[in-house]
Amino acid sequence: MRIPVIRGLIKRRILANFRADPRVTQKLLPSVFRPKLQDGMAIVGVCLIRLEEIRPLGLPGFVGVASENAAHRMAVTWTGADGAEREGVYIARRDTGSWFNRLTGGRLFPGEHHKAFFSVAFENGDLDYRMRSSDGRASVLVKGAKAEGLPETSCFKDLGQASAFFQGGSLGYSVTKDPCRLDGLVLGTRNWLVTPLAVREIESSFYSDATRFPKGSIEFDHALLMQDVEHEWRGEKDMLLGSPAPI
Repeated sequence: MRIPVIRGLIKRRILANFRADPRVTQKLLPSVFRPKLQDGMAIVGVCLIRLEEIRPLGLPGFVGVASENAAHRMAVTWTGADGAEREGVYIARRDTGSWFNRLTGGRLFPGEHHKAFFSVAFENGDLDYRMRSSDGRASVLVKGAKAEGLPETSCFKDLGQASAFFQGGSLGYSVTKDPCRLDGLVLGTRNWLVTPLAVREIESSFYSDATRFPKGSIEFDHALLMQDVEHEWRGEKDMLLGSPAPI
């Protein structure tokens, strides 16, 4: 995918993360990837992101577009063609409330997207987030509020460790209509800062699907929040797979 450099503002970004059995997770990944582990567990989740002022580099912010988006992703590592170890995320599905993102996804806007409906209330640090795809294959519910630290049950020892883990995943490869080709994309942020989000209720049809994750193979770990982050997207060379992606 060779998109122009895209600049904008991440108005709100929620990373809702689960810890999962790495053997189960491996079956859901293209064979080139391996789960990136934390304390022996694979880390998967959904990125719920509000974008504003999105436009090609060089244009003023007022001409940009805004959208609500969701990306189901898994932290991965792989061995590059040069033999070096790489890390990033494998994005199994993208959903958006923007017709523009759906129309231009994979050409001008990064990644191919499914149509979805969003309902988001975020006031005084309290969140009520709902997403439902029009094809009925993905839904997300997150209710929570800003917090001081991670849950005691998290596999990350503290916020700093969790922040470093996800900051390393700036390179993402997304599923496309061609099951043997993944779109490549690099996210660059100017001010990386995450805060904990204490979750009261969370549901994800993608991760609760027992055909993907059998009972006992996945648990919610923690959620992180980012706000008002200036960013850029740059296209990365597509990844061609020897066999179709499993999802």
